[in-house]
Amino acid sequence: MKNVAQVNQYLADLSVWNVKLHNLHFNVVGPQFKSIHEYLESVYDVAFDYFDAVAEAVKMAGQFPLVNSKEYAALSKIEELGQVDIPQAQVIEILLNDFKYMKDQALAIRSAASEEDHFALSNMMEDHVEYYVKQIWFIESMLK
Repeated sequence: MKNVAQVNQYLADLSVWNVKLHNLHFNVVGPQFKSIHEYLESVYDVAFDYFDAVAEAVKMAGQFPLVNSKEYAALSKIEELGQVDIPQAQVIEILLNDFKYMKDQALAIRSAASEEDHFALSNMMEDHVEYYVKQIWFIESMLK
């Protein structure tokens, strides 16, 4: 796997994003608390599954995935949040921005994996992109 650094970046982003999604889940406030709270649970479940699958893909390619929280925090480009109530509109905007970022990361990995005929990783990223695109559509539809 030639793009192991790029994949480890994505792995770090998934790890930090998973924690951030839990923060949003715990701290969202507003009239739609229940539905957003439950939606966030479904998103962080997917993010964790992706985290696990990506780490295993790196290992199956004969490389070592990042497995250190300190390295995740240093490498990730996902912005963490503090311990505050987060209004539902802000939660939705944060989610939209993070989904767009994660989609771009998955697209870049898919492209690099395709170039080196790493079809398993390319296909995995295709699935991730499909999920992110659908979530972006859901959120953008909510904002209309």
